[in-house]
Amino acid sequence: MRYAIISDIHSNLEALNAVLSRISELNADEILCLGDIVGYNANPNECIDIVRRAGIRCIMGNHDSRASGLEEPDNFTPLAKEAVLWTRDRLTEDNKGFLRGLPRELAIEGFIVFHGSIRDTDRYIIDERNASDNFQLLENLDGDVRLGFYGHTHVRVAMSLQRGKVFLEPDEELKIAPWKRYLINPGSVGQPRDMDPSASFLIYDEFNEKVNFYRADYDIAATQEKIMEAGLPSELAQRLAVGR
Repeated sequence: MRYAIISDIHSNLEALNAVLSRISELNADEILCLGDIVGYNANPNECIDIVRRAGIRCIMGNHDSRASGLEEPDNFTPLAKEAVLWTRDRLTEDNKGFLRGLPRELAIEGFIVFHGSIRDTDRYIIDERNASDNFQLLENLDGDVRLGFYGHTHVRVAMSLQRGKVFLEPDEELKIAPWKRYLINPGSVGQPRDMDPSASFLIYDEFNEKVNFYRADYDIAATQEKIMEAGLPSELAQRLAVGR
């Protein structure tokens, strides 16, 4: 199987369409989404509708849970809270129900996908300690799960565990070694934060045991204009142009 793995779409319709167009050229067998279909940008219903029509298997992100009303955004930054409450007011009841029904994580043969941290949607993997904790959780899962894909940080990165130590791996093309465990983030479709504004995703080729990272350019100006017209905070438009 060739899996296209995307994350953190965040209601960015232009970025999502660009990524799906690129994925179609790469002959993926299935698309998996690591959560946060909504939040920040101005097309939440449209993005959910595309995900549903395309049959993309998706897990729940922290913005998905808050926008659907399953939880309140009490621990969000003011900017994120304003955007998620704006989103909640505009989601159809059908799409809210879809978000509430998403699983928090998915175990697929040989790997697991989750949003923030294994067993915790809201926590981040941002340093060696967070990674070490999640590698331990990975090791404790049923079966020999050596590979975990996660989102939430909006930064693409690949890390491995070797002899009890965490190492950074290449984030362009990565050959999966059977003696290592891996935690891999595809970056964000709709709001990258690694100083590259183009949408980010990856392809995991299960047969060839290889991960390739990709970027897709999209019409950032169109997304920014929609943010401003919707009355969302201008900072959300500005950050798209610089990828932070």
